[in-house]
Amino acid sequence: MGDPLGSEEASLATETGIKSDPPLTETVATAEDWRRALGKVVPAVVVLRTTACRAFDTESAGASYATGFIVDKRRGIILTNRHVVKPGPVVAEAMFVNREEIPIYPVYRDPVHDFGFFSYDPSAVQFLSYEEIPLAPEAASVGLEIRVVGNDSGEKVSILAGTIARLDRDAPHYKKNLQATSRKSIVTNPCAALNIGSADSPRYRATNMEVIELDTDFGSSFSGALTDEQGRIRAIWGSFSTQVKYSSTSSEDHQFVRGIPIYAISQVLEKIITGGNGPELLINGVKRPMPLVRILEVELYPTLLSKARSFGLSDEWIQILVKKDPVRRQVLRVKGCLAGSKAENLLEQGDMVLAVNKMPVTCYNDIEAACRTLDTGSHSDENLNLTILRQGREMELVVGTDKRDGNGTTRTINWCGCVVQDPHSAVRALGFLPEEGHGVYVTRWCHGSPAHRYGLYALQWIVEVNGKKTPDLNAFADATKELEHGQFVRIRTVHLNGKPRVLTLKQDLHYWPTWELRFDPETALWLKLMGRVHVAMSLLKTEPALQRGDSVYLVGLSRNLQATSRKSIVTNPCAALNIGSADSPRYRATNMEVIELDTDFGSSFSGALTDEQGRIRAIWGSFSTQVKYSSTSSEDHQFVRGIPIYAISQVLEKIITGGNGPELLINGVKRPMPLVRILEVELYPTLLSKARSFGLSDEWIQILVKKDPVRRQVLRVKGCLAGSKAENLLEQGDMVLAVNKMPVTCYNDIEAACRTLDTGSHSDENLNLTILRQGREMELVVGTDKRDGNGTTRTINWCGCVVQDPHSAVRALGFLPEEGHGVYVTRWCHGSPAHRYGLYALQWIVEVNGKKTPDLNAFADATKELEHGQFVRIRTVHLNGKPRVLTLKQDLHYWPTWELRFDPETALWRRNILKALK
Repeated sequence: MGDPLGSEEASLATETGIKSDPPLTETVATAEDWRRALGKVVPAVVVLRTTACRAFDTESAGASYATGFIVDKRRGIILTNRHVVKPGPVVAEAMFVNREEIPIYPVYRDPVHDFGFFSYDPSAVQFLSYEEIPLAPEAASVGLEIRVVGNDSGEKVSILAGTIARLDRDAPHYKKNLQATSRKSIVTNPCAALNIGSADSPRYRATNMEVIELDTDFGSSFSGALTDEQGRIRAIWGSFSTQVKYSSTSSEDHQFVRGIPIYAISQVLEKIITGGNGPELLINGVKRPMPLVRILEVELYPTLLSKARSFGLSDEWIQILVKKDPVRRQVLRVKGCLAGSKAENLLEQGDMVLAVNKMPVTCYNDIEAACRTLDTGSHSDENLNLTILRQGREMELVVGTDKRDGNGTTRTINWCGCVVQDPHSAVRALGFLPEEGHGVYVTRWCHGSPAHRYGLYALQWIVEVNGKKTPDLNAFADATKELEHGQFVRIRTVHLNGKPRVLTLKQDLHYWPTWELRFDPETALWLKLMGRVHVAMSLLKTEPALQRGDSVYLVGLSRNLQATSRKSIVTNPCAALNIGSADSPRYRATNMEVIELDTDFGSSFSGALTDEQGRIRAIWGSFSTQVKYSSTSSEDHQFVRGIPIYAISQVLEKIITGGNGPELLINGVKRPMPLVRILEVELYPTLLSKARSFGLSDEWIQILVKKDPVRRQVLRVKGCLAGSKAENLLEQGDMVLAVNKMPVTCYNDIEAACRTLDTGSHSDENLNLTILRQGREMELVVGTDKRDGNGTTRTINWCGCVVQDPHSAVRALGFLPEEGHGVYVTRWCHGSPAHRYGLYALQWIVEVNGKKTPDLNAFADATKELEHGQFVRIRTVHLNGKPRVLTLKQDLHYWPTWELRFDPETALWRRNILKALK
């Protein structure tokens, strides 16, 4: 329908209308001009109805309406926003102004800008005469009268009037009442950039992009295109999403709309029409090579030249940049590099990009134009020669570019109810990927799945499956296809915050088969490929010195300090204590069995459990655990249990008879205190009925049942304390079957084996462990460690922060910095240099002014040389493993350096000044 098409030899400008127009001349459009222009535009505006079939990448499943524009009638190409095209499987229809509906198919999603294209079969439109809308990439100007043509929430096509106020601007910043702080007005310097910060969870956000604002607010639900009196599209009017954060725990998504300039769109459309340099895609039955977009994977932001001068930009460069762009008067700076990009280890945050290939740059389009020239044949490689300013020093860098197509993520694997894929750009934009060959990224998980049950949630990478590295989806598919139904699988993950974790889950191929979703360019459809498809176990309880059903008396003091006695019955004499790690490291009881009673005496009552002969059988003590309601909400909870007396009696005997440790002054007499030999490994019990499914043989089950017919359990490794002798030998999930050839079933068996090392019957300090690892029995020689009853005996207060050698609660997390460990910051004081410059708790100081600080002695030596008022460069590693460098100014007047040290000669703590203002 409509005018016949020109010949194939017709020029691209004539055929598509995407050639850049000359600058706008001052004309006054009449009502008749607008009537004719809109008469051409409106028939080519369509309402898009899209259904995202499943949650994919960063987008949720759901249905929505949007606006599309016919920009190539012959080939059937519709322009719209990137988020409308969707990153994954989508079913969509286009409804024309006469209510004709036709199916449409996604063909392109721009990897940088917020636009994309659908395709349709032109012959499917039977009852409407329409023309394509030409693009005018260079025609937008301040003060230009335009019309916004589009639809509001899927309603019929609407036309609204407006004037361009500015061509490029920041995303508005919002106060808590959501009132925009920026004002709409015509400006003389339209040179600010779109600025959308990272959300709590990685998702697509427009970066390196300038947008257009109008003098009229049409609401966030209206989408369309900005057209001029000649019926040309000057920009598409699209919706952006930003996360407004009210506090560290409270945030809200907010939508706003801005105009997206057409120049980048016209470049891509030209490549789709003429043929790109990327993979082929089936469009209306014809395979077309799609464009590859060459980009510098760096997030940039502009700084005004007046401000850049204070960062070291010379007057010479300011004159060059003003001459190049007298309107913007800005320089681009580096905000960050995408992880895994070619620019990652070359450019640094804060670098000013002055020129590319010796040509000054002032806006994002300059960078994109330089990237495009690399594909024209005028350059022999894929690198850009950047002139940058770093910390006041001008530098020349050769930085590689990356190529991206319009497909985005083309493959995911659904395994055990979680969706994994190679990391998408929103994740890489955070600037972090796991060191161990990256890994596959978990984007979703399903309720009721094995992933849900065993805690394999989103926002983490899977880097290893049953000991096999999984750097990409191919390796992950190979590792999981060997797993059988009902098999327990050991997974090693790294969270988005950099924290590693090991977990075990049980595969269920009956309800949660493994399958793959893959985009097929031959059909332009997503295919679901089935992998492994396909059937389960039990529990019990225990006994130590006290037996189940024994009568005991809880004797203690009430709140008014009166003696109280209450009788109760033992219900479980050997319950394994399981207290998880808190948000901040603190003491927690591990490798411990406790006694449970049939009476709840409340969490405030403490005392001792005695028998009828008045002998203490256990002490009744309080434990603290952190109950987590969500990732941001938790609460401390107290509970009481009985602590068996056998470990207590062992230590008391050594204190009375004299131990083998350092002396301590007790009632005026120095006594050698006991050293406790321990295996610094956190263990937990697994019932034998369940252990069989992990590969424990029937022979070993019979041995362990014979040894302990009540407990009927095996001990497994939960983790090793960082810095312990067992750290690099035992792994999470190992089953400890025997120690020195003697079967073990409870924590007391391990402790008894450690005690024998100090009786002279063994010639060394090692235990011979028999373990089961991933179904394979192994013999290991594992060293033990000695600990006294003093714990931390020294801290240093420097610049208002308290540092010490890492205590056991920190080491129990299984991580210490690689660079000689470091000293650990446990506290900081308000108003101190540590407070002012951000040297807070939960991190290690590993370097002071270039000097390593592996322990307190080295830290004391490094800091005692520092003078009052001196700026000090500190290198730290956070508890999550993230390194950081900061500088603080020492204040010895109000915050002298001093040491708190325990003195065994007097059994007192002493404060010693190490450095103060003289």
